[in-house]
Amino acid sequence: QVQLVESGGGLVQPGGSLRLSCATSGRIFSLDRMAWYRQAPGKQRELVASISSGGSTNYADSVKGRFTISTTTAKNTVYLQMNSLKPEDTGVYYCNRNQQLINYWGQGTQVTVSS
Repeated sequence: QVQLVESGGGLVQPGGSLRLSCATSGRIFSLDRMAWYRQAPGKQRELVASISSGGSTNYADSVKGRFTISTTTAKNTVYLQMNSLKPEDTGVYYCNRNQQLINYWGQGTQVTVSS
């Protein structure tokens, strides 16, 4: 069984930074893909950033140049460094791990960008 636990959310002013973390417990395979999604109030969940087993990254256009996704060498933790935050970045951020075509999700962490 795979479990994901996010941390690092909170309230930040526009222009500020936050770093989200997601720790994995359970099985880890070298071909796992990891990603961060977010869901704003009244909107659908959307992909923010992803990182493949080979280290290739992909970002939503709205966060390119501001957010960075990374993992540890053991690939048991994934991070999302968020800089130059905007009010429209507000939402619940979810960690996702795709393992052998099965999606695992964390419980989500709230990020609020407001003055």
